This record gives sequence, structure tokens and C-alpha cells, in this order.
Amino acid sequence: MTDRAAGTATDTVGVAGHPALTETPRTRLSPHGNWERTAVALSVHRNTVRRRVARCAALLETDLGDPDVRMELWFALRHR
Repeated sequence: MTDRAAGTATDTVGVAGHPALTETPRTRLSPHGNWERTAVALSVHRNTVRRRVARCAALLETDLGDPDVRMELWFALRHR
């Protein structure tokens, strides 16, 4: 595991106490990042998904636009 991957996996602890902030990125990453399908799966508006993902990125201090970061986050959340 890369240093960045280890950091991402460890940093997810900061969002672990917020179920919406762990379930939203997990759900968003599953349908390959589709905002609309994520919103439907979570029964929320797509703008709510965008706000939650932005909040996660801020808490994790990372760029969720980076595919490598998204992959690391997906693995970290999948194994929680």
C-alpha cells in the first residue's frame, strides 16, 4: 500500500462517525461516480450527494477528482 493509500485509509476515521459521510462516497464510487444513480440509491437529491462528497473531501483533505484517491477511498470504505 502506498503512503497516500495508507493515509487515506487512516483518515477515513474522521468521517467514520458520520454515517451519511461514509455511505455517500461508498455508494457514489460503486456506480462509477454517477451523481444521479447515487442520489437515487440514497433517496436524496443529487445536490445533496455533491455536498456530502465535497464535505468528505474537505474532511479528508484530499482531491476526490483524482482516480487514484477514489480507488484508495473505495478500498478503505469497503473494508470498514
